[in-house]
Amino acid sequence: MPENHNLKTTNINSKSKVYWNLGVTELTNKAVERGEGEISKVGALTVTTGKYTGRSPQDRFIVDELSVHNQINWGKINIPLAIKDFDKLYRKITKHLSSAEELFVFNGLVGADPKHSLKVTIVNEFASQNLAIRQLLRKPKADQLKNHNPDFTILVAPNCHADPKIHHVNSEVFVVISFEKKVVLIGATKYIGEIKKSIFSIMNYLLPGQGVFPMHCSANMGKKGDTALFFGLSGTGKTSLSADPERKLIGDDEHGWSPDGVFNFEGGCYAKCINLSKEHEPQIYNAIKYGAVAENIILNPKTKEYDFNNSSLTENTRATFPIEFIPDAELTGVGSHPKTIIFLTADAFGVIPPIAKLTYEQAMYHFMSGYTSKLAGTERGIIEPKATFSSFFGEPFMPRKPMVYSNLLKNYIKKYGADVFLINTGWSGGPYVIGQRIPIKLTRIMVKNALNRNLDQVEYKRHPIFNLMMPVSCPDIPSEILDPINTWDDKKKYLKQAKMLSGLFKKNFEKFKEVPDAVRSAGPQ
Repeated sequence: MPENHNLKTTNINSKSKVYWNLGVTELTNKAVERGEGEISKVGALTVTTGKYTGRSPQDRFIVDELSVHNQINWGKINIPLAIKDFDKLYRKITKHLSSAEELFVFNGLVGADPKHSLKVTIVNEFASQNLAIRQLLRKPKADQLKNHNPDFTILVAPNCHADPKIHHVNSEVFVVISFEKKVVLIGATKYIGEIKKSIFSIMNYLLPGQGVFPMHCSANMGKKGDTALFFGLSGTGKTSLSADPERKLIGDDEHGWSPDGVFNFEGGCYAKCINLSKEHEPQIYNAIKYGAVAENIILNPKTKEYDFNNSSLTENTRATFPIEFIPDAELTGVGSHPKTIIFLTADAFGVIPPIAKLTYEQAMYHFMSGYTSKLAGTERGIIEPKATFSSFFGEPFMPRKPMVYSNLLKNYIKKYGADVFLINTGWSGGPYVIGQRIPIKLTRIMVKNALNRNLDQVEYKRHPIFNLMMPVSCPDIPSEILDPINTWDDKKKYLKQAKMLSGLFKKNFEKFKEVPDAVRSAGPQ
């Protein structure tokens, strides 16, 4: 069978039971039988991932191969690994998987546009991880499965550990991408996001070579077919705001923009669940049911109900489910050229305007900056937030050099005439702890006004420090909150805080050397 042939090409010579493309029921039952997780009251498979409850960025490597050496933006994020060390890890993980009692293999597709899709084969030693990736990726049709020769193979072995002294990595965890061998190795971590983001990184390297703009964003579509994009780092509301009952969800996280329009890479969602509520995020809340995989969400041992507010394992609680679990989602995974693009930031300093319209140059500046705040409140005794800059709102997953992605953004928004807005989903009236987080219901109204083009004709004024154009009025939004200084009791403290953040923007932007002057001057003044 072609499936067995594909497995043999990985050097896995398994004498154990190998399960190919199992369904939801089979994988769920297998995971419970193997002790990998338990079933919640709503039927979702619930798992914990041990000490690794998020990505391990210092353990992610790209093999330094001749064909990609000059294309990769090497540094602290894209860490090179020698070919000889990759070969050692490859032999180790294939030997480990060959000795497993059971293996679970899924053949999937990445990319809803067949012109730019990628065939992948994922080999897991855990049934729960195989279920999660099955629900997350796109599923080939029966005739496609017959001829599924993978473009990339991902080998995932949480019980296989690296030795830093032998393999020249940083810890027991390893996530290694080889573009020449077309293989990804993932070991010593159960976190499902490592599989997802490795595949994303591959697409983000390959697609620019095809003239396609890969994006870390969600996308949805209005009743008239108007597409909108939402860029933002974790915690900014990207998934929550794009899951709009009045619009069709195209995808919640990863997309490409080609001359034919927007297309989703995936066929499912990987939603953050901390403090999830049925009232504020009903679509995501109701999607956590049989067929979903809940990751590190605390279950009541008696009632088997979720405690979404419990962060005792991690703030990074997640749920994986197919996009069809979202009512009225766009199952084709494709949309038209976007007319509106939203950049989301959760500013915990309380100084960024709740909404601002960007010029093309400002769009490039803030795209390259990728600003949001990490909240220090998760650690006892720390009350100051931390500014975080992640280029393209997803720098860890963008292997190529910065201007590759920035030029693609510029070219596409100019060619297709998209409006770009910066929306702050963070704090107002003061910084984190002192101020209040902007209510999501108000943010939804601002987004709706931007999408419906209600802000085209309103008056704007320039922010004196951030150089942003703020609307003086916005339908159904109190006008006094539109200029953030108005929400602070102490105006001098606001200006001091704003100037401090402005300085952080400038310092971060110094790393970009080959940037047009018009883009550099579009930032804070």
